[in-house]
Amino acid sequence: MTTQATSARERVGAQAGGKTQRVYGRGRARVQKGLVYGAAVITFSVLLFLIAYILIKGVPALKPSLFEWTYNPDNVSMMPAIITTVEMTLLALVIAVPLGLFTAVYLNEYAKRGNKLVNMIRITTETLSGIPSIVYGLFGMLFFVTRLRWSYSLIAGGLTLAIMILPLIMRTAEEALMSVPDSFREASFGLGAGRLRTVFRIVLPSAMPGILSGIILAIGRIVGETAALIFTAGTMPQIPGLFQSGRTLAIHMYVLSGEGLHMNEAYATAVVLLVVVLLMNALSAVVARKLTKK
Repeated sequence: MTTQATSARERVGAQAGGKTQRVYGRGRARVQKGLVYGAAVITFSVLLFLIAYILIKGVPALKPSLFEWTYNPDNVSMMPAIITTVEMTLLALVIAVPLGLFTAVYLNEYAKRGNKLVNMIRITTETLSGIPSIVYGLFGMLFFVTRLRWSYSLIAGGLTLAIMILPLIMRTAEEALMSVPDSFREASFGLGAGRLRTVFRIVLPSAMPGILSGIILAIGRIVGETAALIFTAGTMPQIPGLFQSGRTLAIHMYVLSGEGLHMNEAYATAVVLLVVVLLMNALSAVVARKLTKK
């Protein structure tokens, strides 16, 4: 009887302990869930506040004189800055995207695992990702502007930005390629396709959404960059040629706010900058959907 009573008490204790653990686990899960939802709400609220503040301050300041083709101290037109922003973005992407994409293809599809060169490239990429943009600007000024004697120019700024976004494009492209299942490659090889055909017809289309996500992030960094471009592209308010100085929308807004004489126009520039970023992201998303369907 004593043994049976002891066994019964142990079972009751075990059941009570299991029930306590379940209650504790549910409570901890609720707390964690609440923290996640709270962080999401705070982040979204801050984003909405920033957008609303920019729109409230900037939309009333928008006027036709801000979109005239030539800049002067009276109209402080942002049209040259808009065109320069588009030119700078396209130039940096044309240089950085092929280099970053082909490097990612080599690292993931062709290089042998454990290769020392691969490890060195990845370490270098991670290091370059953490360098502040003003350091890139100093390098661009010393090398492109001074050493190559290009002066402050569109091409000096574009090459500096290309170097700056190259690690981002490489890493995102490599992660996108790694996410493609090996069964896709094996099926292609089994049908007689070579490695090059497999990469361009099977692997890259499957990884294209991830690759374009990296390109969208790179576009956002280009459009919002000021420190690197002040040292390389300059601040001239004109539509630049390849070897002429020009200012992007971010620099235009920085100059206007720094002067303190055209704060309303600076807020209007912020609205246009926000719209330009949204349009570029929407265009990239449309391209990603079309490429994915193919």
